[in-house]
Amino acid sequence: MAREGSSIDKTLAVLEALAEHHRVTDIAVATGVSKSTVHRILQALVLWGFARPDGLGSYEPGPRILTLAGRVMNRFDPARQASGALRALRESTGYTTHFAIRSADEVVYVDKQEGRRPYQMPSRIGMGVALHTTAIGKAILAQLSDEEVLAICRRTGLPQRTRATLTSEEDLLTHLARVRVLGYAVDDEENEPGIRCVGAAVFDHTGQVLGGISISTLAMDSTMTDLEAHAPDVIASARDVSTALGAAIPAL
Repeated sequence: MAREGSSIDKTLAVLEALAEHHRVTDIAVATGVSKSTVHRILQALVLWGFARPDGLGSYEPGPRILTLAGRVMNRFDPARQASGALRALRESTGYTTHFAIRSADEVVYVDKQEGRRPYQMPSRIGMGVALHTTAIGKAILAQLSDEEVLAICRRTGLPQRTRATLTSEEDLLTHLARVRVLGYAVDDEENEPGIRCVGAAVFDHTGQVLGGISISTLAMDSTMTDLEAHAPDVIASARDVSTALGAAIPAL
């Protein structure tokens, strides 16, 4: 809803509503702006190319919106959008933080912030790791349908990385059901012996899962229970990054 008395807010509200509503009456209802004002704003948007009449009394988004969106997306770097949240998560937890993006049947680390512990994680930017063995990977899988997960399982064969790796489709699906309830995933020495992680999914502007954020530490330095105590922080950071990427995240 547009704030009363703010012409800029009303214009932006009408522009945003135009993505879903095309009749003046519907836009007025959606925004709380009077029909006469909506009509006047639409006429200005038409002149600027942000709206166009369809010839039937309704309006569509104009070509200039696509032009601007294209320019923004060409310069849009997800890692740059995530860097602030990643650093803040490292500072608040002390753990190493990662941002990884799905690439086919694996995730690739695109940013990493070393923690304040006197050691470094073996992960590196550009490294690809399996979806089913990592916290970020399982957070991503939890956003897919069981059919999509099974297709990935059959393509990859669920290779075993450690004694704790989930290598059966049934065990993985059961695990992912729990991830969906919790809102985060764990890696309890499943990808690397002696390393534990907690991760949550990140979404892009289309609402599709893009990747995830995680915190990582050595098993000798933190129990899984202690690490999971920071899960709300990880989830909040993932939501912040998703919002920065244009995802519409519902309020908790």
